[in-house]
Amino acid sequence: MTPDTGAVNWLLPTLVLLPLAGALVLLAVPQIPDRTAARLGAGISGVTLLIGALATLVAWDRGLGRMQLQVRTDWIPALGLQAHLGLDGVSAPLVLLTALLAVLTCGHLIRVHPEHGRVRLLVVCVLTVTGGALATFTALDLLLFFIAFETVLIPMWFVIGVWGDRRLPGQPGNAAARFVLYTATGSAVMLLGLILVITRTGTADITELIERGGAGMSESTQTVAAVLIVIGLAVKTPMWPLHTWLPPAHTIAPTTGSVLLAGVLLKLGTYGLVRVAVPVLPAGMENVAPWLGGFAVVGIVWAGLACLAENDLKRLVALSSVAHMGFVLLGVASMTPTGLQGALYANIAHGVVSALLFFVVGALKDRHHSAGLGELGPGLRDRLPRLGWLLTFGAVAGLGLPGLAVFWGELLAIAGAWQSGALGALNRPFAVVAAVGTVIAAAYWLRVLRVLWQGRTDGRWDGQDIGDVTRHESLTTMPLVLATVGLGLVPGPLLAATAGVVRLLLPGGGVVP
Repeated sequence: MTPDTGAVNWLLPTLVLLPLAGALVLLAVPQIPDRTAARLGAGISGVTLLIGALATLVAWDRGLGRMQLQVRTDWIPALGLQAHLGLDGVSAPLVLLTALLAVLTCGHLIRVHPEHGRVRLLVVCVLTVTGGALATFTALDLLLFFIAFETVLIPMWFVIGVWGDRRLPGQPGNAAARFVLYTATGSAVMLLGLILVITRTGTADITELIERGGAGMSESTQTVAAVLIVIGLAVKTPMWPLHTWLPPAHTIAPTTGSVLLAGVLLKLGTYGLVRVAVPVLPAGMENVAPWLGGFAVVGIVWAGLACLAENDLKRLVALSSVAHMGFVLLGVASMTPTGLQGALYANIAHGVVSALLFFVVGALKDRHHSAGLGELGPGLRDRLPRLGWLLTFGAVAGLGLPGLAVFWGELLAIAGAWQSGALGALNRPFAVVAAVGTVIAAAYWLRVLRVLWQGRTDGRWDGQDIGDVTRHESLTTMPLVLATVGLGLVPGPLLAATAGVVRLLLPGGGVVP
């Protein structure tokens, strides 16, 4: 092993391998009771979160600009491949978010068991997804990035297909099959782009490729590679019109699966755009940017209008994710420092807020055996005031209220699009359409609150003790509430963490008029 970080070179390998090792232990010992397995999963995830925090502090002390915290080891010596891991201002927030959500989902399973049981195996899937995501966020080799990217596919397929809600139309097997079909096809397309980059440059090392800034590849080669990689990553983002796997997967998936999908899996696609596509293929991304921005704003508006007509709350939250991730894509497409920082901020904010909303919707669905607006309301304020408050908080955060997390990311993404040169003459029209999308978001969330929060109860649930939020559910959701407020009121630390990296990812300061 070639340590670049002295005494702390163990941090990143341990960060990645610990959840994977925990998954193997739980899988190998079937005698472990379900509740004990959930506690072990929460403990392993908690230690992973602490290691991630320590690694972030080490990197922060070094500026979080260049990739200072690194570790290398031979992987396939015959091919000259190395397992190269690193942490900077792009990956560190995603590492912390992934580990936090792993803690919360495993902790949630201690007392809230899925309908189909087998909690131990569900915890195995959670830890495997966590390890795969952490490997993706820290990988600095293109092939290692791809393998880690694919590691999450099978466990998420099991989560949707095995623990999905069989009472809903479009059985779990159909939603899981669509998830695998879309993501596997997207991955195959992305692999072609990665192979093109490796063969033309002679290296798979991401740090070296970033330093080259596209040198060694013609503009046409960069454009072809960028198209392939963007399409592959856009499936998992998800970008309109490649998003159609997401609503069924969310609607069918258990609460744990929905939290992982929204808070972790969707981030893999946008992270790949920022880490690989933008800095490695700058000329190609300039040519692709207007198309990426166009699909992004269409997705923002289309998903918002679909939410206005949607009557299943869980599916509505899933569709809102398409709109929110559209702002991330727009920020990336702007190829400006402001837009890219907005994309990185919106990425984290969406992970926090969407995870909170899926926990709340899951609690409501458990109590009412339905996520339909007509079944959950009206009179939620009187029947379940604390759950109703959590839903209201998540809704106002989701609509981009100033002072809460989502606001800053969307604002910066729109500002970046407005001043973008990469988007050409479409820059300001795209920014205006995206701003209209924020108005639509306010409309559909206020509609939800009017239907559920206000009005007199119709008496259907009178005499039934369905119970308000429990202490355990409060412990699960409060970290996300605090993170939503903290990111909204104090955006400086996260913006400071990403500022130095953005300068490196956008040579020359980005493409501006």
